[in-house]
Amino acid sequence: MSPRTRRGRSSAARRPPRRRVRGPVRRRRRADDRLTGLLVVGALAAVAVVTVVNWLLVNWWVLVVVGVLAGLAGGGWLYRSRQRARWEAVRAQGLRYGLPQLDALHHTRFEDAVRDLMRRDGCRDAVRVGGGGDLGADVKATDPHGRRWVIQCKHRRNGLAGSAVGTPDLQVLNGTARPVHGADVAVIVTNGRVTAPAVAFAKQQHLHVVDRHTLAVWAAGSQPLWELLRAVPPPRRPTTLS
Repeated sequence: MSPRTRRGRSSAARRPPRRRVRGPVRRRRRADDRLTGLLVVGALAAVAVVTVVNWLLVNWWVLVVVGVLAGLAGGGWLYRSRQRARWEAVRAQGLRYGLPQLDALHHTRFEDAVRDLMRRDGCRDAVRVGGGGDLGADVKATDPHGRRWVIQCKHRRNGLAGSAVGTPDLQVLNGTARPVHGADVAVIVTNGRVTAPAVAFAKQQHLHVVDRHTLAVWAAGSQPLWELLRAVPPPRRPTTLS
């Protein structure tokens, strides 16, 4: 073996082994890199803010113009909102329906009409909840005397010529209005007719039926619904709706 070969092996033997960079060290380096990046971004943002502030101090009139425009826009939005609320109140107070109008409605629009009539009469929280899984409640409302109303709507496209509301419809209302929806007053409203057995069942179970004749009087706006029905529960304690 030559002297050069022996020197190469001895130097390789003396050279310390390379250490592998372990996971924690790599993670620490990545964290340091992220921190450095955040510091650079923060410094650039600070420089940008200082530049903008200095520019605005010189051109202060821009702030005045922006403030005036924002004030005008906000005032216009507030004015339009108040106008809409005012006209909505006027429309609600003067809301009237004729039976031909109600007959021509889709059944969901009929539910909307019943909701709007309750709102007209002072039930500010009246809401339509009809749809799949409504459990017999199409409209819910609280009247100005604190009574909770649950209304089931039965629209008949052909009015009196349509199918009559029968006892099964009243049974659904009776089974859910009070135990499920907490009704004080449970009502079924139709623009059609109601069978005699259904009317008898309603009286027996303290339900209320708004047939086509009663609906016509109510929709005409002469009286709120609770003044047209018999044996409505007495008022509860005064509420915010009173």
